[in-house]
Amino acid sequence: MIATMNEDEFFRRFREQYQDNFDEEIELSLGDWAEENQSDENQGGDVAEFRRIYFRELHRLQVELVKLQDWVVASGEKIVVLFEGRDSAGKGGAINRISQRLNPRVCRVVALPAPSDREKTQWYFQRYVSHLPAAGEIVLFDRSWYNRAGVEKVMGFCTDEEYKEFFRSVPEFERMLVRSGIRLFKYWFSIHDDEQKFRFAARMYDPLKRWKLSPMDLESRRRWEDYTKAKEVMLEKTNIEDAPWWVVPGDNKKKARLNCINHFLSQIPYQEVEQEDVELPERKHYPDYHRNPVPESMVVPQKY
Repeated sequence: MIATMNEDEFFRRFREQYQDNFDEEIELSLGDWAEENQSDENQGGDVAEFRRIYFRELHRLQVELVKLQDWVVASGEKIVVLFEGRDSAGKGGAINRISQRLNPRVCRVVALPAPSDREKTQWYFQRYVSHLPAAGEIVLFDRSWYNRAGVEKVMGFCTDEEYKEFFRSVPEFERMLVRSGIRLFKYWFSIHDDEQKFRFAARMYDPLKRWKLSPMDLESRRRWEDYTKAKEVMLEKTNIEDAPWWVVPGDNKKKARLNCINHFLSQIPYQEVEQEDVELPERKHYPDYHRNPVPESMVVPQKY
């Protein structure tokens, strides 16, 4: 249990977070962005007001993301966004909100597993290069080549020489990407110790998120201070002018998403692309057309 809050407070926050997750997915699916959200009416006060602001702003920003997408396709731009941060810092939620309304053929998410035995013998950046965008594409990396500066360093998955070589190579690698025409953005999602502790504990009670609580997550919790040192070294050595780091305060997930998306959009000189008017064509009718009934044995049972 969280040392800084009693059991009642923990489960109150857990229930609030659990409801938030469901409400958000339902609201986003249905497009009920603000005033139509009935669940907020029962909460009252600042919570309900902020939720209304959040969904209204999220909708506005996602509309802008669609405009950005159209501009990227029309102009042939190439965009890469790296999302880094501690486990449970909110990277995944921000990535989901960015990609949610976009064409997956234009905007794709890359979340690579641990390298295979073969990949371990390759040039370190090689397995990431194959996922870089072509013209008219946006790629969001849910963790990236900065694994070497974080988890690999802390957990001892790389040698000291490999770690040093990473810092020698990564600035030049990123400058090369930028020179090639890629717009590169790097976001670090930052949360405080107690907040991560709460989120980890909450996952233990959430059947939809328990799978996220891996042995590696638990070990990262134990090594909080080691990760802090690794993060500080990483930011110091790789915050270059061509590809600077941007830190997103993440204790409040909703604010973190809005702030990250708003900042990302502000960094790109996109313009709204004029769209051609679309007219729905008349359906053709044929005198001999006949629609055969589907055999009952093939129909999904109508339980609902």
